[in-house]
Amino acid sequence: MSSYSGPRLRSAVFLVAGVLAVPALASCSGDGGGSHAGRVVAPDVHQAARDRVAEGGTLHWAVDQLPSTLNTFQADADTTTARVASATLPSMFHLDRQGRPARSAAYLRDAKVETTEPRQVVVYHLDPKAAWNNGRDLGAEDFAAQWQALRGSDSKYWTARNAGYDRIAKVERGANAQEVRVTFAKPYADWRALFSPLYPKEVMGSPQTFNDGARSGLAVSAGPFRVGKEDRESGDLTLERDTRWWGDRAKLDALVLRALPAGKRVKAMLDGRVDLAPVEQDEAARVARAGKGDGGPLAPQNGPNAAGAVAADVYSRAFAKGSPEQVNRLDRQNRADLAEARAVEEAQQRSLGRYRLRKSLEPAYTQLALNGESGPLSDERVRRAVARALDRKALAQLVLKPLGLPADPVGSHLALAGQDAYADSSGALGKQDAVEAQALLSDAGYKQAPVSGEAAKKDEAAQGKAGAGADGKAGTAAGTQRDADDKAPRTDGKAPEDEARGEKTGAEAGKARAAGKKAEAEKKAKAKAKAKAEAKEKAESAGAPLAPAPVPPQSVLLHQAYAMAAPAAKAAGAPGAYAPKGTPAPRQPEEKDEAAPKAGPAGAPAMLGKDGKPLTLRFVVPSGAGSAQLREVGEKIAGMVEKIGIRAQVQKVPDASYFKDHIATGDYDMALWSWPGTAFPATDARPVYGKPVPAADGSLNVDQNYTRVGTDRIDQLLDQAAGTLDAKEAGQLVKKADARIWAAAGSIPLYQRPELVAARSDLRNAGAFGFATPDWENIGFAKKGDSGPKGTKAPAGKPVMNTRAPGGE
Repeated sequence: MSSYSGPRLRSAVFLVAGVLAVPALASCSGDGGGSHAGRVVAPDVHQAARDRVAEGGTLHWAVDQLPSTLNTFQADADTTTARVASATLPSMFHLDRQGRPARSAAYLRDAKVETTEPRQVVVYHLDPKAAWNNGRDLGAEDFAAQWQALRGSDSKYWTARNAGYDRIAKVERGANAQEVRVTFAKPYADWRALFSPLYPKEVMGSPQTFNDGARSGLAVSAGPFRVGKEDRESGDLTLERDTRWWGDRAKLDALVLRALPAGKRVKAMLDGRVDLAPVEQDEAARVARAGKGDGGPLAPQNGPNAAGAVAADVYSRAFAKGSPEQVNRLDRQNRADLAEARAVEEAQQRSLGRYRLRKSLEPAYTQLALNGESGPLSDERVRRAVARALDRKALAQLVLKPLGLPADPVGSHLALAGQDAYADSSGALGKQDAVEAQALLSDAGYKQAPVSGEAAKKDEAAQGKAGAGADGKAGTAAGTQRDADDKAPRTDGKAPEDEARGEKTGAEAGKARAAGKKAEAEKKAKAKAKAKAEAKEKAESAGAPLAPAPVPPQSVLLHQAYAMAAPAAKAAGAPGAYAPKGTPAPRQPEEKDEAAPKAGPAGAPAMLGKDGKPLTLRFVVPSGAGSAQLREVGEKIAGMVEKIGIRAQVQKVPDASYFKDHIATGDYDMALWSWPGTAFPATDARPVYGKPVPAADGSLNVDQNYTRVGTDRIDQLLDQAAGTLDAKEAGQLVKKADARIWAAAGSIPLYQRPELVAARSDLRNAGAFGFATPDWENIGFAKKGDSGPKGTKAPAGKPVMNTRAPGGE
């Protein structure tokens, strides 16, 4: 799910001109990068009208962790904080399924800019029924209290950020109690981002209540649910139906947010402890198979006991070597073990059959971040070279194609496919081109690095291996390359001819190695045939059958069963360690061949260096099990940059310290994390892509710009976009800013993150929400006898809720 009901601080999940000839930045799609507008994936929920949803029940919803605070405007707020706020607090605007702000009809009759001269004035008309659950009406005093707390003029309020609120001059009551007038000191285009969520004055009224009054509870709220009991020991936070809610009565009695770490959610489903859970790719495959839903490419190719059959093939050969009595005993035992294991797995699959896999695209994208503060990447030419070495289409396919989701690279830093502000501006950087990338590195002073003596020996051995090719041509080429290498300056004090003296040529070494391999293979084949013959003879002489059919021993089978062995697939978390928050045409094969860099020893790319130092970049990745796919993406990227002569030194660090100790502090060269999408790019992008400035103590104030890359022009364009009330002009300014961000090459968007959710088959109006804000009052379980169609997608028409105005229709 997603909601922008939070501060204008983008939360990270686990997240220069000069001599270069930069393409024109006013309009940068088409030839420069890619013209694909990006395919939109609808939310995936089993949508149902209210009269089809049963009254009562409790929904258990898996979350990563319980929130540290329920105040979304504090620095330690997270996605669960925003989820609680969305279900319990007013928002003047919410996000629709296309990521656009839409009026929340339960709270707001209308809101509009009444005048722009001499100052911008926005008038809100609240619904007369809107009231806090302590009986007090929503009103101007709540708006004023929130403005005073968030405007940034009082340091006693521990706020995360003040964007938008710092532009307000005054907040006052209008013609009646339901009218609120907000006057701005300077124009603000993203005014719809304000007062969403809206906290009561009981929270915002003083620094003490703001800092501490909403960390573990909300005494006063106004939504379909209210905050109930929190049990830190069990990891449960309960939201109860609020009977004071004036809108449609919530169908559920309660909604329990249950803290369950990734990797343990299928087990929780089997135990009946969770009804709705975001899952990782390997878990999703199992749910798709068990639920017989629209698993698409996730559906495994092997049966539930395929892993056992593979193991049996190994163990049956061992059984055949035993005595007839041993074989028969093992046969009986293992058949019993197999039956037990099958029963266990079948029971598990039946249990998982109660769930359906819902899949969409999460409103967040994964990026490659290049730290431009110091080192080689402080040179824009090196950053641009890295970026142009990337095959972003291939990286998107790696993550999304196996899931049956559109594998389109993201073409914008500031919007996602389907949003009004989306445009592919990756042409400002240029398409993948290894030749151009090498030219950039050469212009930056990087040349082929000298090879040390030890490295040269390894390279010659590798060359010999390659030299066993047709007619020794490869060996000749390798020898030619070695001759060229011998002319390069040495760093180990040895003369090239001394090191090469007495050694075989590449072709000779290759032939010798090939002959050795052939002899070894023949030897192994003979031994295998002999062992098979002996086993057969022993079994036949005893009158016993050959090794029994696939029946691995008890320890192996039961381990597979109880561990819920999934099909052979890499454990994968959603790609992109979630941090605080172009589509170039795919390269043709002949283009890639033309762009291949000059080969180094053994046909490998020549590594580059400058001033006696190799061009090496430290690539920091999280080491946790849930980040396996992120590491796989990192490995692919490392291989891509190696082809242009850059060595990526991959460093795995614990998940807990990944963002805090490395990304936020700048202790990395390259890293991967994800930024959430936003309906307000001019406001939300400013702290992320704004130019870092020196602080009073001499340190660098980066805000949320963890790449430390920015320009004055980017700042100007975003500020202008935030300050214009002409929507068309603001959109053009945002697109120009995005083109400049691409050109600066500090952040390279890769792909939109997949959203995979396991939901009980009888759960209605909940699943993979995409951008859309949940209709909390309509979530529930199907009435008995109303199973409905499988895999119902959210329709493109009006939503079923009665308390929210449809947006963008």
